[in-house]
Amino acid sequence: MTKQGTVPRMPRTEQEADQLIALAEVDSTNTLACEMLADGRIGGDPADDGKITVIAADYQTGGHGRLGRAWVNRPGESFTVSFVTVMPADVVADDTVNGWLPTLAGLASCDAIRSAVFSSGARPRQQDCTLAIKWPNDIFCHGLKLGGILVQLVPLDEHRTGVIIGIGINLALRAESLPTPQSTSLQLHVDPLSDVQVLRDLIAAGITAGLRERIARFVRDRKAYAAQLLEETRQVSWTLGRRVEARLVGGETIVGRAIRINPDASLAIVDDEGVEHTVTTGDVGVLD
Repeated sequence: MTKQGTVPRMPRTEQEADQLIALAEVDSTNTLACEMLADGRIGGDPADDGKITVIAADYQTGGHGRLGRAWVNRPGESFTVSFVTVMPADVVADDTVNGWLPTLAGLASCDAIRSAVFSSGARPRQQDCTLAIKWPNDIFCHGLKLGGILVQLVPLDEHRTGVIIGIGINLALRAESLPTPQSTSLQLHVDPLSDVQVLRDLIAAGITAGLRERIARFVRDRKAYAAQLLEETRQVSWTLGRRVEARLVGGETIVGRAIRINPDASLAIVDDEGVEHTVTTGDVGVLD
């Protein structure tokens, strides 16, 4: 049977965002955002820098995550939304702090999910169904992957950079539809789950508001806010203190214990020989 989406109804998000583009189906919301930044439909006027455009789709035919992985989604059951803004190029290029952008988005997402669940009258089915961040860009619930974040950058000129934050969350996927045994869906952890259209709108509006505030603080004083993000992340990290396996882009694999998130958002891992490694990018899986 052909998968077909319906145009999302998102009145709260439309009110919160500076622009909302809602689509029944799209190749990828991040890909569309890249195209719109490239041709000036978003970010064409520097006076609009800092504004947030939200691109939401009920179904993505070519959604993707980090390292080129496909993102599994189903119409009416998933959250597939990109949040697009323009930031100063010097802030985005500062490698002492720019690693915090995915985590900043993850924290905003966790806040929005918690708020949406509470305001809809749902409650966790178990006490340990708390939300956490797995370094660097995954949203975890009950030790399983609930969602993922993909940040893409589009240089506009020497002073301005487009920032795309693509967020995918499993809202109402049934257990048998989950892509991996390490994945989960919100409906498996809260009860009763609201209508998915309503829940998607609540979460997207909350993320929009959270990103607006957090990005403004980041642009205003990136060093000071990075220090605050570090403390906030330590409190909700699913990675710290656990045995992990890091697969680096160059093909190297590091197995050890995650001991620290550094001020630049990199991860410190001590391997089984006691050697400390600093991981700035790669795929990090939690082993215990």
